[in-house]
Amino acid sequence: MGSKYPESLRISLPFWALILEGAFILVFFFFTSYETPSKKLELLKLYPAAFQDINVMVVLGLGFFKAFLRRYAWSSVAFNFFTLALGVQWAIILEGFLFSFSSEKIIINIHSLILGTMSAMSVLISSGATLGKVNLLQMIVMTLLEITVFQGTKKFNQYFLKGHEEMSMMHIHVFGAYFGMAANWCLSWSVPNEAKEKERTTTTSSLFTTLGILFMWIFWPTFNSALLKYSSEKEAAVYNTYYALAVSAVVAMSFSAATHSDGKISMTHVHRAMLAGGVAVGVATNLIQTPWIAMVLGFLGGMISFLGSKYLSGCFTRVIELHDTCEVHSTFGLPGLLGGLTYILLETEQASWTNSSMVGFQILLSAGCLSLFIAMGLAGGILTGLILSFNMWKPPPPAKYFDDQAFWEFPHLAVGF
Repeated sequence: MGSKYPESLRISLPFWALILEGAFILVFFFFTSYETPSKKLELLKLYPAAFQDINVMVVLGLGFFKAFLRRYAWSSVAFNFFTLALGVQWAIILEGFLFSFSSEKIIINIHSLILGTMSAMSVLISSGATLGKVNLLQMIVMTLLEITVFQGTKKFNQYFLKGHEEMSMMHIHVFGAYFGMAANWCLSWSVPNEAKEKERTTTTSSLFTTLGILFMWIFWPTFNSALLKYSSEKEAAVYNTYYALAVSAVVAMSFSAATHSDGKISMTHVHRAMLAGGVAVGVATNLIQTPWIAMVLGFLGGMISFLGSKYLSGCFTRVIELHDTCEVHSTFGLPGLLGGLTYILLETEQASWTNSSMVGFQILLSAGCLSLFIAMGLAGGILTGLILSFNMWKPPPPAKYFDDQAFWEFPHLAVGF
């Protein structure tokens, strides 16, 4: 029995993917070079301490995080990895041309690899909203457009709003969440009943998601501290992130049991809220000077993430027909908003008010930075969603949503699948 998926994708997907990869190779050939050997010591320090941990987060963590659908596990993990592999190359190119282009060359070092991986994470977050409803060709287009919008937003923020690089990168959660929601809203306003049946989870698929959550939980302190310049800031970021993650994990299970009629814990709600503390402290982690503030953020982040997953997601589906497959709004968007607002409050509290006009101006810039990433995420997501809705990309029919058989060859005729 042959696949019911459009055969034309057999030509268009390899054609565009290989053309794009060839173009990347040419750009790297003409415009990039490695950093001088004198800085190899930095590589030895940063590779195991930052780059390797972040790679585990995005490859295994986010890959398994999306593997909760019982008939979409292969695509969840493999498409996540494909998107990362493509996105990192494009992010490094854009980062080089926009921020570090000198002497007609882009200097490649361990720092550029970390920035490229973290920038590509924006697409990995967004793709959680569209999970199971787009094909790999659409993901290629989404990767190119989203990373371009994110890099452009970061450039505008750093040059015009005077935002720091680490702060700009920590807004990736709200940007990715709202970009994905906006794109998803344009792509599919409703999920047919025959596809909803395939959206259920199984014990095995839920265990894979738990494994992904644990990978990200373990390595999230590295993610929040990787771009900070001073060792004291890095140390504080690790401590604050760990405290916040610990509290949000306790809150997730407690709230889940408290809201169930029989006092049982919902693994779905735990998945959404366990990481909220790490997201919430990301932007303001270098301003948090005592553990209790990080713990309060972990508590609030876990609470709003849980409540968003339990109540707000259903409201979105009923009112505006927005189907967020991975509930990225509850997992990343709401805690990211909390973190952005916390940064503004802490900046206000710690400011020296001897020059109130300058303090007010700085607070206005910080608020503008958060608003900019949200607005550009929504605008870029809507534009991308409209582009991806064209039939030229051969989108999967609604009946084939959340189904690995639309993309993968199985060694049998899917007996028992």
